[in-house]
Amino acid sequence: MVLGSRPVRVGIVGAGSRGALHARHVQRAGGRLVATEPRPARRERLADAHDVPARYASWTDLVEHAGDLDVVVVATQDHEHAEPVVAFVERGVHVLCEKPIAPDEPTARRVADAVRRAGVHFSVCHPLRYAPYTPALVAALRAGRIGDLVSVQHLEPVGAWHFAHSYVRGAWRREDLASSLLLAKCSHDVDLLTHLVGDRPSRLASFGRLSHFRADKHPDGAAANCLDCGVEPTCPYSAPRLYRSCLGDPDWEHQLLGAVTDDPSPDALDEALRTGPYGRCVYLCDNDVVDHQVVAFDFDSGVTATHTVTAFSDAAPRQTRVFGTHGAVEGDGHTLRVHDFRGHPDRAVETLTPGDGRPLHQEGDEELVRAFLRVVADDDPAGNLTSLDETLTSHRIVWAAERARRSGETERLTWEPAGVGA
Repeated sequence: MVLGSRPVRVGIVGAGSRGALHARHVQRAGGRLVATEPRPARRERLADAHDVPARYASWTDLVEHAGDLDVVVVATQDHEHAEPVVAFVERGVHVLCEKPIAPDEPTARRVADAVRRAGVHFSVCHPLRYAPYTPALVAALRAGRIGDLVSVQHLEPVGAWHFAHSYVRGAWRREDLASSLLLAKCSHDVDLLTHLVGDRPSRLASFGRLSHFRADKHPDGAAANCLDCGVEPTCPYSAPRLYRSCLGDPDWEHQLLGAVTDDPSPDALDEALRTGPYGRCVYLCDNDVVDHQVVAFDFDSGVTATHTVTAFSDAAPRQTRVFGTHGAVEGDGHTLRVHDFRGHPDRAVETLTPGDGRPLHQEGDEELVRAFLRVVADDDPAGNLTSLDETLTSHRIVWAAERARRSGETERLTWEPAGVGA
């Protein structure tokens, strides 16, 4: 990917799992990397893996060299996005930011104002729009394959082990350290729903709570740490069983174990489980995010939709069902099954498998990076499917859903005319 006659120069701010993933995609797309990360082991691991010549301990060091960059990928923790985004856009650097823009609306608005003043390209990592599966589904709906759209049902099955890792023991366990579960995990699911419907909801309601991962569910005889626990062999949330199963598997050592220890060895893992947060009993952590939530949407067009996120599932692909007057579509992020009520029973179902067979999120992750680098290289915003206004729309819906969940009241939303801003 070239900008004029040279590669797009990309800085990676944050060398955790998402930053490392984006770095691989940047390199595959032909971009040239520099890296910044306060933890030396992660910074050096990412830089060594991609032969990165410039390495910085902090984004504040990197911003002093903003003239050497075309793009920065901000992949820090949720509450640490705003400051580097504002600093880089004010220096004319284009930014690809991990979701969310910020945990709260005033901060997100401040970031949006800075992006608009700077006039740079900006996108948030909402990968669900970028995989071939999504435009194939949207094309089927817009072509009237199922008649008029009536309702949508969308499920995000987080998976029990994933939820325990990230949202009970891990970095997204508390709203004051990150954001709400709905914003951290599902802002791009909300974006997908509005994209499928082709509209923004006029009202919504939401229900959810922290039902299971709390002290009053603590089993009799369980210890505060899994390594000391007599219940651990039969506990579905056993940390030793989960993390030891990753040893020797490079993909899982990177994706999951890397959050627990920088040294993927049995002794180092046990020490990390003994002294760090990932060995804690899931019933005795300091988590406060909900472990299941439902949001119900109503659109002025008469379309209704629901989004469900739950910890209590296998780690399965997202599941979407779209219902129309003449048919329905079922999708799992990989395959679409189009049911035509008008068809003869032996040809009433058509199966479509767009893309290369990888899960929706994986395909989308790579394509969104490629798309953003093309936007910058060609100076053409048309390729940015998750623009600033689109992203603010999804964020506003999530914040409204959180207000509705806490109040128990239906939230009404008002929107500026298209093109004015979200």
